[in-house]
Formats: sequence, structure tokens, C-alpha cells
Amino acid sequence: MLRYTLRQLEYFVAVGETGSIARASERINVSSPSISSAISQLEAEFGLPLFVRQHAQGLSLTQAGREMLVQAQLVLREAGAMMDIAGDIAGTVRGPLSVGCLLTFAQLVLPTLRKGFEADFPDVRMRQHEMNQVELFSALRRSEIDVALTYDLELPADLQFTALVLLPPIALLSADHPLAQQTSVTMDDLSKHPMVLLDLPLSADYFLSLFDVIGEKPVIAERTRDMAVMRSMVGNDFGYSIANVRPLSDTSPDGNPVRVLPIAGDVRALRMGLLTAQDAARSNAVRAFIDYASNLVATGQLDRIGGQPLA
Repeated sequence: MLRYTLRQLEYFVAVGETGSIARASERINVSSPSISSAISQLEAEFGLPLFVRQHAQGLSLTQAGREMLVQAQLVLREAGAMMDIAGDIAGTVRGPLSVGCLLTFAQLVLPTLRKGFEADFPDVRMRQHEMNQVELFSALRRSEIDVALTYDLELPADLQFTALVLLPPIALLSADHPLAQQTSVTMDDLSKHPMVLLDLPLSADYFLSLFDVIGEKPVIAERTRDMAVMRSMVGNDFGYSIANVRPLSDTSPDGNPVRVLPIAGDVRALRMGLLTAQDAARSNAVRAFIDYASNLVATGQLDRIGGQPLA
């Protein structure tokens, strides 16, 4: 007879993945004492220590804990699949939904999507994760996330992409930049000036490839992995930068004006959309999320980020 619950397994997985009861508490919105008690009960039931308690460094999984974590993740995924089957039969959308989003535009798109989706589907328990492109691919393959909002950058053949918006590249410049008063710029214009490169895996390769069309190399003055830092560096005239999602504000995070100009000529646009594993569409929650995001685009509710709707 089983003497542990799915809820206890959920708490164990949250601690195992975050390495901290405090972080797990924030992630699943459950009090730390409740999580700690559940872990102790599981260890007593299994007769195994699952974690090594390190006061300065949080919790580390034991060898047994690492093996049990893999199995617990599998059990929770299968339990979620049972909820999907029940939802299909009953015609309801419920259960957990883990959504990943590309770091470069998560702050502009994901909160809006999540708020509206959770209002329409209150029985779905949604979690979000901000990652770079390579991390999103890995998380989907390991079933750590169910769906990812991202660009069509180097998409693997084993993942399925639903396009939502076509986003051409744009240039971000300070108000004092020599090109700031133009109505548009070309890649040739930009190649003559210092660049602040958003240096994320695959994203950086895309930005650099835009210069291949003109046979030039950019003058990279600064690199950053943070979108907000990039905009502040542009606002402080360290150089221009290139992005695909239009900022909602015409100022940098530290208050300096930033101009956004279209890039004229033969430049590759990116498609923003939803990426899933090949079998993810069997989930009622994933299907509902894709349909909700497509409708949001079709009704113009994401027009503020720029681009051409494809959904």
C-alpha cells in the first residue's frame, strides 16, 4: 500500500530541481515547513536520505535522491497524462502546464499571455521559466517544460513549431547616435559604428549573420547577455544594438532615450511562435495554450511588440 502522495512527490521534485526549500516554496507557492515535512515523510517512507543538508549551500541530492528524482518526475508526468485523458473525456482543460520563454522577450510577452490564459483556464496550474534557445531545446526534450515561446532559430527536426508573428530586425540607437535622425538604417550604415551585441546562444549568431549579406563584420564594442543591460548601454551611447521585438518604452531602464529604427534592405526576419515536443499536442492544456496564444495574436493584442501576425 502506498503511503506517500503525488503532492509529496511534487514538493520533492521542486526541491530537487531548485536545490533549496526556500526557492521551491517560491516556485510552487507552498510554505517551507510544509515542504520540509513532506521531504522528511518521504525519506522515512523510502528508508533513504534524499538530500544532504548543507547550511551554507542549501540541499544537495544524494545518489539515491538523484535516482528517485528521475523516477518522481516520470510519475508526475504520467499522472499529468492521466489528468489530460480525464480532461479529454470530460471536455475540460486542467492540470499542470510548464511554459518556457526565450530570455530576450519574456518580459514583454509571457506575463500578458499567462495572465489571460490563467483567467480563462483557472484549473490549469501554470509555471514559467526564462531560458536561452539551447536551454529551451534541452528542457523540452527532458519534459521539464511542455511548451516554449521562442524564435525559429536553428530549430531541431524532433521539435514542432507553430508560428505566431513575423518579426524583422530593428536597430536600437541612442538619441545622440549619428544615425539617430534617419528614418531607417541599412546593415552597411550600422557596420561602420560600434555595436552592443546581445550575446546569447544562437541569438548572437543570428545578429552577426545579418552582416554576411553585405560581406562585412560588425564592430563589436560591448557584449551582454541581458536585454535590459543592452538597452541601457545603447541609451548611454556605448553603441547601437539589434533586436527583433520592439521595446514598449522609448527610454532605457536607466532613463535615457532610445530610438528604434527599421533596418532596410535584404535582412532575415525571425518568426516568433510556440515550440513543443512532437507528442505534446495530446495534452489538453498545451492545445489550449497554443490556441489562446494564436487568438491573442489574431485579435491584435500583441501588436505592441511589432511584426506581422502569422496566426
